[in-house]
Amino acid sequence: MYEQNKQYVKQKLNLPFTGICSFGKYPICTNLDELDADIAIIGVPYDMGTQWRSGTRFGPRSIREGSTLYSFGLEGSYDPERDTMFLAPPLKIVDCGDVDIVHGDLKQSFENIELAIRKIVSKGAFPVVLGGDHSITIPVAQALDSLGPLCAIQIDAHLDWADERSGQRYGHGSPMRRMAEMDHINEMAQLGIRGIGSSKKGDFDDARAYGSVILSPKEIRKIGIEGVLSKIPKGGRYFLTMDIDGLDPSLCPGTGTPSPGGLYYDEVNELLEAISNHGDVVAFDLVEVAPSYDPTGMTGQTAARIILDLMGFITKKWENQNSKVAVSETIDA
Repeated sequence: MYEQNKQYVKQKLNLPFTGICSFGKYPICTNLDELDADIAIIGVPYDMGTQWRSGTRFGPRSIREGSTLYSFGLEGSYDPERDTMFLAPPLKIVDCGDVDIVHGDLKQSFENIELAIRKIVSKGAFPVVLGGDHSITIPVAQALDSLGPLCAIQIDAHLDWADERSGQRYGHGSPMRRMAEMDHINEMAQLGIRGIGSSKKGDFDDARAYGSVILSPKEIRKIGIEGVLSKIPKGGRYFLTMDIDGLDPSLCPGTGTPSPGGLYYDEVNELLEAISNHGDVVAFDLVEVAPSYDPTGMTGQTAARIILDLMGFITKKWENQNSKVAVSETIDA
């Protein structure tokens, strides 16, 4: 009974469809006072800022579920294209669960978001935030003031520079303008912006007057990665915020405001690697995954892959920098 090859060592496989669905099956630490990690992943299941289709409150769950595909081993992952290992021990990555959201209470919810990110930063961990609609980026960015001055780099279909609409200043169409008002954010690059419905002409005028670099997918393809980097301050500290609708909806339809003509996965992958090596990314959020509009689950899965890609690029840079320091210390000794 149950006969099979006896020449093997029995293992606990922890396959993607088993166990608790943390991000990438990484360990869980929901008490931020006890946080001890290099990277802290936290969800913000919030969609009170949406102006059309809701559902991003389920974004963190969808991203976590999609991430289990890439959880076959916590010993890191091998990239055959780059012939290198990413996210390998002794790197410590934990899933901190979700920020507590108070239904109908924007102020209290934003306070909870800011407090959680401040705690992660104070513990010396790199915050990776799973949205949630794009308005959550406002309290996330506010919580990064101790890391400034920062350049905000946005990958998005929309400019998100609305000032107020009937008095509402904290919707998902306003995070970049709100960030421009923060003292610790002094430069901005907005990549993938396209199409109608991406703010009024006056909003574009204000963004350009602020000094923001605004590039559409067509413009990015025309000037290439090096051309994009030439417009971003080299060696700076970056807060990277990515709306999943920056990608073309043929790849990621599960979002509230899809816009045709977007970037493709390989383009985003190359952009993230280039940005990671151009300066120091100190925080990252990925927002606007709304899984109810994508029955295939590919939007959440692609979002998870992008997050893992960026984490890999950033930590590989840390690893290389530490190796150079170690070699230098050995030579000096």
